[in-house]
Amino acid sequence: MRAADLATVMVLLATGGLVLWDSVRLGMGWGSDGPRSGFFPFWLAALLVVASLAIATQAARRVGSLPFLAREQISPVLKTFLPAVGAVVLMQGVGLYVACALYLAVYMGWIGRYRWWAGAAMGVGFSLVTFVVFERWFLVPLPKGPVEALLGY
Repeated sequence: MRAADLATVMVLLATGGLVLWDSVRLGMGWGSDGPRSGFFPFWLAALLVVASLAIATQAARRVGSLPFLAREQISPVLKTFLPAVGAVVLMQGVGLYVACALYLAVYMGWIGRYRWWAGAAMGVGFSLVTFVVFERWFLVPLPKGPVEALLGY
């Protein structure tokens, strides 16, 4: 597990360093009209780097080593990973909102053992709330597919 922790720390440190560098390029200070574009990413990346260094310190001090993933843990990991990969692949064709609705419905039914209608209702409801928040309130366009095109978006 120590090797996996250290490998993860290296990826997180590299990501944090990249975000820090780009935040400085964008301007991480405070402008006359408020925070500049890199302000919040800079501080989030700084926290990520500090947390990564804390994890690296803990991993370096650890004496024993357990396996990263035991044989009986593989199935639950794949049950989460494979639908997520499917949703990302599906998103390219049907858009974010439909892919998220399907993912949530499948995940609730398969992993959570909820009735199909509860998963479908939650998936559609979550996608509608996400659409309203991002598309209407924040005015942030997210990937759309043919369903949204039929609805005029």
